[in-house]
Amino acid sequence: MKFLKQKEGFLGYEANTKIKSKVVVVPFGLEKTVSYGKGTKNAPIEIIKASHQVELFDEELNKETFRNIGIKTLKPFKIKKKIKSAINQIANINKQIISRKLFPLVLGGEHSITSGSIRPFVEKFKDLYILHFDAHADLRERYDGERYSHATAIKRCLDFKNVKVISFGIRNLSKEEMNFYNKNKRRIKIFWGNKKKNWKISEIRELFKNKNVYITFDVDGFDSSLMPATGTPEPGGMFWDDVMPIIKNVCSVSNVVGADINELAPIKNFNSCNFLVAKLAYKIISYVFESKLKYLNR
Repeated sequence: MKFLKQKEGFLGYEANTKIKSKVVVVPFGLEKTVSYGKGTKNAPIEIIKASHQVELFDEELNKETFRNIGIKTLKPFKIKKKIKSAINQIANINKQIISRKLFPLVLGGEHSITSGSIRPFVEKFKDLYILHFDAHADLRERYDGERYSHATAIKRCLDFKNVKVISFGIRNLSKEEMNFYNKNKRRIKIFWGNKKKNWKISEIRELFKNKNVYITFDVDGFDSSLMPATGTPEPGGMFWDDVMPIIKNVCSVSNVVGADINELAPIKNFNSCNFLVAKLAYKIISYVFESKLKYLNR
């Protein structure tokens, strides 16, 4: 694996900062099956660029969390042209990363990559729980004739029999998807977007307690007023303060093993969405490793 120079990578902190790396950021700007707004192929470079403006000190955690983590960023590389080959490609990359006992954070790209991203963890763990943020259920069997689509991302994850999914913010799905969900509630739990006021952190903590967890975040899970820079923006979505307590609490009670963030479609000269995703990425890895540190010090 080849990495960017530290100042060119995620967060862009000083190259002379000697920190043993625990995280590998993987820029994977796949754009093959997007069906409305386009531009996901440009997301990783714009997220990394925006991350250089993210303050390294976290006022909530009261520390520069990167100093306890260390973050390397893979050099951009050519993504396979065929969708299934690309999904196999990200699976192999993540397998290499976890073989070095590092944490992969994949910056998509479209959401179809997740079934590949989780594959090494599916092979490693008896059970894997997916913490899924999204406006859409992504439970279709096919979309526009394609099995490996941004609209089938979670269905393909559920092809692995040891995977369960807990979704937040869902507010748009087809009849086909609702039928599949109703028949598979043993493996799928949905916290519906229109019932945010009823979400209980205590219940969420119990669902994830002592589980191996992979986080997948489709940014259209955010409300369209906060995140217009995505292919299929949806009103009625989540805001920053809806999401942070969920991620923080899940990290505190479970073993979070990897993550991806998908479906940013950058808008030229409109940087707030790029910055939002960069800060989201930093918060995820901060919560993950702050929780691991506390666990080790018990």
